[in-house]
Amino acid sequence: MRRISLLAALCLPLVSQAREVLVEAESFTRHGGWSLDTQFIDIMGSPYLLAHGLGEAVENATTQVTFPEKGEYHVWVRTLNWVEKFSDHVNALAAPGRFQIQVGDTPLDHEFGTEGREWHWEKGGTIRIENLETTLTLRDLTGFEGRCDAILFSTNPDFVPDNSSEVLPTWRREMLGIPAEPIAEGPYDVVFIGGGYAGTCGAIAAARMGLKVALVQNRSVLGGNGSSEVKVWAQGLTPGGLYPTSDIVRQLEDDAKKSPGTDEEFEDEKKLAIVAAEKNISLFLHHHAYEVEKSSETTIGAVLAFDTRTGAIRRFTGHTYCDSTGHGTIGVMAGADYEMFDGVRMGMSNMWSWENTDKEQEFPNVPWALPLDESGFPYPRRFHAEWFWESGFEKHPLDDLEAIRDWNFVANYGAWNALKNKGAYGRNDPAGLEHRNGRLTWMAYIGGPRETLQLLGDVVLSEQDILDKKTFPDGAVLTTWGVDLHYPREQYADKFPDNPFISRAEFGEGVDRRRGYPVPYRCFYSRNIDNLFMAGRNISVTHEALGTVRVMKTGGMMGVVVGKAAAVAAKHKTTPRGVYENHLAELVELLKLPGHYRKADVNSEAVIDPNLPDMGEAVMPWILKKDLSGIVVDDADAKLTGRWSSGAGLKPLVEDGYRLASPVKQGAKDIPTAVYSFQVPEDGRYEVRMNFQGHENRSSKTPVTVSSSDGEKTLHVNQQISPPLQHGFYGLGVYEFQAGEEYSVTITSLGTDGYAHIDAIQVLETK
Repeated sequence: MRRISLLAALCLPLVSQAREVLVEAESFTRHGGWSLDTQFIDIMGSPYLLAHGLGEAVENATTQVTFPEKGEYHVWVRTLNWVEKFSDHVNALAAPGRFQIQVGDTPLDHEFGTEGREWHWEKGGTIRIENLETTLTLRDLTGFEGRCDAILFSTNPDFVPDNSSEVLPTWRREMLGIPAEPIAEGPYDVVFIGGGYAGTCGAIAAARMGLKVALVQNRSVLGGNGSSEVKVWAQGLTPGGLYPTSDIVRQLEDDAKKSPGTDEEFEDEKKLAIVAAEKNISLFLHHHAYEVEKSSETTIGAVLAFDTRTGAIRRFTGHTYCDSTGHGTIGVMAGADYEMFDGVRMGMSNMWSWENTDKEQEFPNVPWALPLDESGFPYPRRFHAEWFWESGFEKHPLDDLEAIRDWNFVANYGAWNALKNKGAYGRNDPAGLEHRNGRLTWMAYIGGPRETLQLLGDVVLSEQDILDKKTFPDGAVLTTWGVDLHYPREQYADKFPDNPFISRAEFGEGVDRRRGYPVPYRCFYSRNIDNLFMAGRNISVTHEALGTVRVMKTGGMMGVVVGKAAAVAAKHKTTPRGVYENHLAELVELLKLPGHYRKADVNSEAVIDPNLPDMGEAVMPWILKKDLSGIVVDDADAKLTGRWSSGAGLKPLVEDGYRLASPVKQGAKDIPTAVYSFQVPEDGRYEVRMNFQGHENRSSKTPVTVSSSDGEKTLHVNQQISPPLQHGFYGLGVYEFQAGEEYSVTITSLGTDGYAHIDAIQVLETK
């Protein structure tokens, strides 16, 4: 039976009918400008409403409440002063998250969110209730991340609310009238928990192989980090040459050209529509999985999830389950073996963006944010702060998750305050405030995490396996991203060494980015929980190997493999390990099927579904030197000095990737320089070209010097605009060269206003 639970479902407020009246903030019938935040349920016990207004008070949230009797009620609100935990660095007394409660036409005098570094029930005084049916209003006062979990009224002056962080504690369920018996959902052939690229692609693949599938997601959109909530553009290539596991990924992928981009570029509605078209998928948006039941020591019997708007509990049963949460939470609750890297882990980003307007824009002073100046952060070029606004490197990636997100907030707002109110990076403006017309347009309140923990399978893939190109008989997904690990950027870590918030990427060698490295299927299931798959960044790899498999398109292909493996497991009533041990050849046959094939059920023949797109052969955006005419010198063959980082995100590119260098000033040590040396076969005039792909964070004036028989000529190339010539080449001019002499093209980041981008140079004889 097809069942889809969507955000638009009408929800009644969670209100108890007793002398104590409990109202869960998430159940307000009208959220107004408040955002529903479900990221930290496992830390503090509940979803909550967040006043994420970027400095402007958000629209009120309202709901109707029925009181059991008239009289005087004592009021408590579960909240906190969210910056108090950072009081060593900021002025916590400024309390940015202040808000009020209004009952009917009467606002309480008390301002909430002014005290307490931990979640607690803050007492707000008393109010007299004369009208049993009345409106309850949540009024934001600041627009700076105020948060409300629940509101409680009691006629008993001695009543003390339980502040347990347990998810859906018994007393709350009883007060709200939530049935003790959960709603039965299933049995399903497979239950995917987590609706990012991995879980969504996996659910689609399983459904097309004839399985009955549940997809459980605790947000209102699909795509995870690749949704409009987080706005990380999907990375990782989708190569052919192994299996067409990329077909579904390519159907689902968005049109984002930068990170962060616009809401529209991330195509949330397209992702939802593709899933909604699959009659075998029951989609449960706004459902948070919080408990695992075991049917034996090594087997999951059910997963419990609750509706984050109504509190209604559902019990999902299935033959197999897939943890595609990214955090590995289902595996941990099930007792799966796991490892959490004990060192500097990759952190979480909350990116932000701004725009210039045609008039002056006010932004309030923020004494509760980090006291930054331009020495403390990189300038957010081209109107957005990118992936490297990242923190949490040495914090606990689960227990400290809300604190990591909030630290990103105080850093982001501190940087914007420095730009707006302190004249940071305002050297070109006589008044020192070149951002006076600037306005914040977006900041992610949903974090984009990179690393939590790894659920362990029968194979734990290591970086050495990848470097050695170790072969496995069950190689299933081609990973093409370099070993990309993030560390605090030393330049900005000095001010806050206990909690840096700007990162750098460190790329390792060894991944064949053109053809990819096959990750084995045995990384995609638990070694000690018999019916548990995993897909996404929580699969069975070491910390170093995570650096290559963690990107979204690669995770999506993992999901496709899991979806098809779940079909084999359901058909033969076996386990994920049983698929490998006894039915690997059958799994391989399913992996060979393109994404537009479908089965009526697991025992049927696969046939082409004419309603599905044929994605065709994956075309790789790599250009080999041997396929180019003339003399070609790649960046790997250039003489490099100074610091260059590797990249491969922009296409087309030559050979394995390109390199980037940050701007440096005259007098800097180790100025990043790339020297491409070459000789021509015979005297004559030759055109010289360089390869790059334009991007808004590149330099508009990259110095490029060509040495020839005519001497040296320096050009300043605008690398923000993509080159007009085939294969991404840009013409540097025609020059005279003599055979036997050595010439060069030299590129540097000295004096640039963005990244200098180098890839290949090409020298072509003119006729």
